[in-house]
Amino acid sequence: MPNVQEIMSTDLQTLPPEASVDEAARLMRDADIGDVIVLNDDGSIAGLVTDRDITIRAVANGLDPNGTALADVCSADLVTLTPTDEIGDALTLMREHAVRRIPVVEGNSPIGIVSIGDLAAQLDPKSVLGQISQHTGNT
Repeated sequence: MPNVQEIMSTDLQTLPPEASVDEAARLMRDADIGDVIVLNDDGSIAGLVTDRDITIRAVANGLDPNGTALADVCSADLVTLTPTDEIGDALTLMREHAVRRIPVVEGNSPIGIVSIGDLAAQLDPKSVLGQISQHTGNT
C-alpha cells in the first residue's frame, strides 16, 4: 500500500493563531481550498481551521469574523501522520476520529495534508468522491 507522502497535498496555506476568521476565509476562497493550518511562531501546528469550522464555530454562533482569532475557532487537538505512514493508517485515523483532513508532519512542522478526497482518489477512483477529487484537485 502506498504511503502518505505519495498522495498528500503539499501546497499548504498557513496563518498564525491571532489571524482573523475573515483572513482565513479569504485565503480559502483565493486558494480554492477548504482548510488552513494554524501555525505557532516556532513553526509548530497550533491547529487546523476548515470552512466548516468557520461556518459552525464562528458564523452560526454570531461571532464577528473580523474580530475573532483563529485560535478561538480552530481544532487544536489534532491527529497527525508522518510521510512514511501508510494510507491505510490515514483512513483508520479519519474513521476513528471522524475527521476529513489530517496534517502530515516531520518533527513538529507540517509538510503536507491528506484529505478524504485524496484517499478516495487513490483507493476508489471510480467513486463519485474519487472522480470529483481527481477532476478538481481540491481537498
